[in-house]
Amino acid sequence: MTAEGKTTIAQEVLLTIARLSCLSVDGVSRMANPPRTVSRILNKTNKDGVQVEVTEDTVYIDLYVILKNDVNVREVSRMIQQEVNRAISEMVGMQVGRVNVHIEDIDYPQISVDK
Repeated sequence: MTAEGKTTIAQEVLLTIARLSCLSVDGVSRMANPPRTVSRILNKTNKDGVQVEVTEDTVYIDLYVILKNDVNVREVSRMIQQEVNRAISEMVGMQVGRVNVHIEDIDYPQISVDK
């Protein structure tokens, strides 16, 4: 008979899962840096466009993203929320309270101006 132990999940793991899941969604160009004041005020752990807060085994996530220029913003945002929620739930078994998606910019191709 074996004694069961305890499993702990570092917040870095949650940050990585959320970031990679977000980047896997079609239409996401890259992550954006969250505003410094937000992370300081809310005391959230943040890295590479992702802020995570864990309260009583529930994960709250804010994602700061830059989207590609030819996408439906609402549709891509919903896909990000679904994918991140699924990944956190399936990979670490934690409940996701919310996934907020902050669209910080749109990537438009460079336009050359000839004179």
